[in-house]
Amino acid sequence: MRLADKVAVITGAASGIGQASARLFAANGARLLLVDREAALLEDLATELRAQGHECLVRASDVAAPGSADADAGAALEAWGRIDVLLTAAGISPGGTATTTSIETWQAVMRTNVEGTWLWARAVIPAMQARRAGSIITIASQLARAGGRNNIAYITSKGAILAMTKTMALDYAPDGIRVNALLPGAIETPLLRRSFGRAADPDAAREASRARHPLGRLGRPEEVADAALYLAGDAAAFTTGLELAVDGGWLAG
Repeated sequence: MRLADKVAVITGAASGIGQASARLFAANGARLLLVDREAALLEDLATELRAQGHECLVRASDVAAPGSADADAGAALEAWGRIDVLLTAAGISPGGTATTTSIETWQAVMRTNVEGTWLWARAVIPAMQARRAGSIITIASQLARAGGRNNIAYITSKGAILAMTKTMALDYAPDGIRVNALLPGAIETPLLRRSFGRAADPDAAREASRARHPLGRLGRPEEVADAALYLAGDAAAFTTGLELAVDGGWLAG
């Protein structure tokens, strides 16, 4: 029970990496605040976890909506009096190049991916400072390091998250708060399936992505959740400012 008695907030919890992390964190003893815009999927997950005896609250919120992170964090603090872990898994990936991405799409990606990460960190840090302990785990991407085609807003946002992570790691290390980033490769999630679906030949796009990973396959959300669990728990007590790639060897190759 690596997160026994800890309170964890997971954004983007209704699917993919966020959902897998919610299940794993709960199984390891965490009490959970689950945040996502997809209210029905969020409730399904909460029902599943509660049936297994786990404590969780749900908030059907847009992570970038003004005031939502503060209000939602307040719900966790009111219920449990503490926040120990934040995993910011909410994100969108619309595709597009510099000339085909609209201003509205660019701004929506930055609001959700970058501002959503910042607003949630901003909301939980005071509670972590009060306890002089905490772990913030952001979700970047191997593409923030390697680059990629036809997804400029998403890849740019992930680079910003990396810079934000390192800056927060330095700013809040004296308060006992650790801040680390996960860099997933291509992971079998609804977001990835939508990305392949934008290609002229989705099957060919999927195969090209699979072949790009030296391990010869796409990743599973549970594999990223395992890495998040490590960073969330006391086993990573001396780890901050890390970029942890869970990418099947993409960056090595």
